[in-house]
Amino acid sequence: MSATADHAEERTNPAVRLGFVPGQVVQEIGYDEDVEQELREGIEAITGQEIVDEDYDDVADVVLLWFRDEDGDLTDALVDAIGLLEEGGVVLLLTPKTGRDGYVEPSDISEAAQTAGFSQTKTFSAGKDWSAGRLVTPKAGKR
Repeated sequence: MSATADHAEERTNPAVRLGFVPGQVVQEIGYDEDVEQELREGIEAITGQEIVDEDYDDVADVVLLWFRDEDGDLTDALVDAIGLLEEGGVVLLLTPKTGRDGYVEPSDISEAAQTAGFSQTKTFSAGKDWSAGRLVTPKAGKR
Protein backbone atom coordinates (compact mmCIF):
# COMPACT_ATOMS: atom_id res chain seq x y z
CA MET A 1 0.00 0.00 0.00
CA SER A 2 1.32 3.43 -0.84
CA ALA A 3 1.83 6.22 1.68
CA THR A 4 -1.03 8.08 0.01
CA ALA A 5 -3.34 5.10 0.43
CA ASP A 6 -2.28 4.77 4.08
CA HIS A 7 -3.18 8.41 4.73
CA ALA A 8 -6.49 8.01 2.92
CA GLU A 9 -7.40 4.98 5.04
CA GLU A 10 -6.44 6.86 8.21
CA ARG A 11 -8.85 9.67 7.25
CA THR A 12 -11.70 7.28 6.41
CA ASN A 13 -11.17 4.69 9.17
CA PRO A 14 -10.77 6.21 12.65
CA ALA A 15 -9.52 2.88 14.06
CA VAL A 16 -6.33 2.86 11.95
CA ARG A 17 -4.29 5.08 14.29
CA LEU A 18 -5.38 3.12 17.39
CA GLY A 19 -3.09 0.19 16.59
CA PHE A 20 -5.52 -2.59 15.74
CA VAL A 21 -4.23 -5.47 13.61
CA PRO A 22 -5.91 -8.32 11.70
CA GLY A 23 -6.97 -11.30 13.79
CA GLN A 24 -7.22 -9.51 17.14
CA VAL A 25 -10.07 -10.41 19.47
CA VAL A 26 -11.66 -7.19 20.73
CA GLN A 27 -14.05 -7.36 23.69
CA GLU A 28 -16.34 -4.41 24.29
CA ILE A 29 -17.60 -3.23 27.66
CA GLY A 30 -19.91 -0.29 28.32
CA TYR A 31 -21.63 -0.29 24.93
CA ASP A 32 -24.60 2.07 24.73
CA GLU A 33 -26.41 4.07 22.07
CA ASP A 34 -23.92 6.96 22.40
CA VAL A 35 -20.80 5.07 21.24
CA GLU A 36 -19.00 5.92 17.99
CA GLN A 37 -20.41 3.39 15.52
CA GLU A 38 -17.93 4.44 12.84
CA LEU A 39 -15.04 3.55 15.17
CA ARG A 40 -16.58 0.15 15.97
CA GLU A 41 -17.05 -0.60 12.27
CA GLY A 42 -13.47 0.49 11.58
CA ILE A 43 -12.13 -1.87 14.26
CA GLU A 44 -14.08 -4.77 12.77
CA ALA A 45 -12.80 -3.89 9.29
CA ILE A 46 -9.17 -3.96 10.47
CA THR A 47 -9.38 -7.05 12.69
CA GLY A 48 -11.60 -8.97 10.28
CA GLN A 49 -13.76 -10.09 13.21
CA GLU A 50 -16.86 -8.90 14.97
CA ILE A 51 -16.33 -7.20 18.32
CA VAL A 52 -17.35 -9.58 21.11
CA ASP A 53 -19.54 -8.45 24.00
CA GLU A 54 -19.33 -8.67 27.78
CA ASP A 55 -20.50 -12.31 27.75
CA TYR A 56 -17.46 -13.55 25.79
CA ASP A 57 -15.91 -16.38 27.79
CA ASP A 58 -12.28 -16.30 26.68
CA VAL A 59 -9.47 -13.74 26.88
CA ALA A 60 -9.21 -10.85 24.44
CA ASP A 61 -6.27 -9.05 22.84
CA VAL A 62 -7.96 -5.69 23.37
CA VAL A 63 -10.70 -4.57 25.74
CA LEU A 64 -12.66 -1.65 24.37
CA LEU A 65 -14.00 0.08 27.50
CA TRP A 66 -16.58 2.83 26.95
CA PHE A 67 -16.73 4.73 30.24
CA ARG A 68 -18.76 7.74 31.30
CA ASP A 69 -18.55 9.64 34.60
CA GLU A 70 -21.89 8.20 35.76
CA ASP A 71 -20.82 4.59 35.02
CA GLY A 72 -19.48 3.96 38.52
CA ASP A 73 -15.91 3.48 39.69
CA LEU A 74 -13.34 3.62 36.90
CA THR A 75 -10.68 1.83 38.96
CA ASP A 76 -13.05 -1.12 39.48
CA ALA A 77 -13.87 -1.20 35.76
CA LEU A 78 -10.16 -1.26 34.87
CA VAL A 79 -9.36 -3.98 37.41
CA ASP A 80 -12.18 -6.08 35.92
CA ALA A 81 -10.77 -5.45 32.43
CA ILE A 82 -7.37 -6.90 33.40
CA GLY A 83 -8.99 -10.29 33.94
CA LEU A 84 -10.38 -10.24 30.40
CA LEU A 85 -7.04 -9.64 28.69
CA GLU A 86 -4.60 -12.00 27.06
CA GLU A 87 -1.10 -11.53 28.52
CA GLY A 88 0.29 -8.40 26.90
CA GLY A 89 -3.19 -7.20 25.97
CA VAL A 90 -4.33 -3.60 25.89
CA VAL A 91 -7.30 -1.68 27.25
CA LEU A 92 -8.57 1.07 25.00
CA LEU A 93 -10.39 3.38 27.42
CA LEU A 94 -12.94 5.57 25.64
CA THR A 95 -14.35 8.54 27.53
CA PRO A 96 -16.46 11.49 26.39
CA LYS A 97 -14.52 14.55 25.26
CA THR A 98 -14.43 17.76 27.29
CA GLY A 99 -17.84 19.39 27.50
CA ARG A 100 -19.76 16.22 26.56
CA ASP A 101 -22.17 14.43 28.92
CA GLY A 102 -20.26 11.90 31.02
CA TYR A 103 -16.87 13.66 30.67
CA VAL A 104 -14.17 12.15 32.92
CA GLU A 105 -11.36 14.36 34.22
CA PRO A 106 -7.91 13.33 32.89
CA SER A 107 -6.57 13.31 36.47
CA ASP A 108 -9.28 10.77 37.42
CA ILE A 109 -8.31 8.59 34.46
CA SER A 110 -4.63 8.78 35.35
CA GLU A 111 -5.25 7.93 39.01
CA ALA A 112 -7.60 5.04 38.22
CA ALA A 113 -5.23 3.61 35.61
CA GLN A 114 -2.26 3.76 37.98
CA THR A 115 -4.25 2.24 40.87
CA ALA A 116 -5.44 -0.60 38.61
CA GLY A 117 -1.87 -1.33 37.47
CA PHE A 118 -1.93 0.27 34.02
CA SER A 119 0.26 2.80 32.30
CA GLN A 120 -1.33 5.16 29.79
CA THR A 121 0.83 5.22 26.68
CA LYS A 122 -1.13 7.38 24.24
CA THR A 123 -4.33 9.35 23.89
CA PHE A 124 -6.26 9.87 20.68
CA SER A 125 -9.39 11.43 19.35
CA ALA A 126 -11.74 8.51 18.74
CA GLY A 127 -14.46 10.37 16.92
CA LYS A 128 -16.56 13.47 17.31
CA ASP A 129 -17.52 12.87 20.96
CA TRP A 130 -14.97 10.42 22.36
CA SER A 131 -11.31 10.35 23.40
CA ALA A 132 -9.34 7.12 23.65
CA GLY A 133 -6.52 6.26 26.01
CA ARG A 134 -4.31 3.25 25.35
CA LEU A 135 -3.59 1.48 28.65
CA VAL A 136 -1.01 -1.28 29.06
CA THR A 137 0.05 -3.38 32.00
CA PRO A 138 3.70 -3.31 33.06
CA LYS A 139 5.85 -6.13 31.77
CA ALA A 140 5.72 -9.15 34.09
CA GLY A 141 9.48 -9.03 34.70
CA LYS A 142 9.38 -5.51 36.13
CA ARG A 143 7.52 -6.39 39.35
